Amino acid sequence: MTRIRLTAEAYQVPTDAPEGDGTFAWTSTTLVLVRAHADGRTGLGWTYGPVAVVAVVADLLAPAVADLDPDEVPAAWTSMQRRLRNVGRPGVAGLALSAADCALWDLKARRHGLPLARLLGTARRAVPVYGSGGLTTYDTDRQHRQLAEWVHEQGIPRVKIKIGESCGTAVERDVARMTAARRTIGDGAELFVDANGAYQRKQAVRVAHAVVDLDVRWYEEPVSSDDLPGLGLVRDRVTPDVTAGEYGFDLAYFHRMAPYVDCLQIDVTRCGGISEFLRVAAVADAAGIQVSGHCAPHQHLPVAAAVANLRHLEWFHDHVRIEAMLFDGAASATGGTVPVPLDRPGTGLEFRAEQAQRYRVA
Repeated sequence: MTRIRLTAEAYQVPTDAPEGDGTFAWTSTTLVLVRAHADGRTGLGWTYGPVAVVAVVADLLAPAVADLDPDEVPAAWTSMQRRLRNVGRPGVAGLALSAADCALWDLKARRHGLPLARLLGTARRAVPVYGSGGLTTYDTDRQHRQLAEWVHEQGIPRVKIKIGESCGTAVERDVARMTAARRTIGDGAELFVDANGAYQRKQAVRVAHAVVDLDVRWYEEPVSSDDLPGLGLVRDRVTPDVTAGEYGFDLAYFHRMAPYVDCLQIDVTRCGGISEFLRVAAVADAAGIQVSGHCAPHQHLPVAAAVANLRHLEWFHDHVRIEAMLFDGAASATGGTVPVPLDRPGTGLEFRAEQAQRYRVA
């Protein structure tokens, strides 16, 4: 009988400049790669999180799937999820589950010689994306250059910047940066903003009203994503769509949030992998709203192609850079979309193990 072998390793990649948003700052990003092996084939999945994810994969998830059929991914997901009961699924364990599930889906596709998007079924062959960066640590010139490249050179018609600087205490600079962003991208592109939960309820409403002339279309986490009534209050009092969900680790989280937002953000590297992403998209569809893929763009592409109620995918600067560094076959955004790999088995990506070795930390 074919056995599944899960392995994991971590790579810490320095940022190209200090990065920060309204409530957090960082100078490096850690990618945890999970490999699923069977029949001489290897599937790849990854998440962004602490090195501790490696031990969860090795100690808990690998034994849970070792004796299962590699084609039976739902059975493997269930076995892994049950193994996490006493550990607690949200957090590090959820990151591990997500990366392992993605690796198992990639393995299945490669074993059958199919592109993963074909295995899942496609609703589209190219995924709409939005440029995401505009970090609070950027000066005016860097923000301008980044947004101008996306809109005027790559043709991406929607871009997002971070606001809520210093936990919501620098609103004047937030407004100035939004004004500068609109000036850079012109009237033909959509402007998105992300406060990372930095504002209080009425403060978030006041900020939105202060920039109404900038035609902001997307207001991400104006208040903490844990404050569901607050999200609903802001949603009902502002013009932009209010969105949240990137910190969701299970289906119930999204079910609770759906009534309070205009669009649910799902992160396939956190929510429970491809298996749970598909279920969350169905929950959103039942609530009459769309979903958006959060970060890790190349990990999202196949499942984003499969979901009919997908609005777009976040083309996050830091992750786009890292995935292009560490994987052969990384895609490019052109005209606001990224093509789905349909000519290679699995995700169509191969890990650059030799080049990545310098960044390995576990």
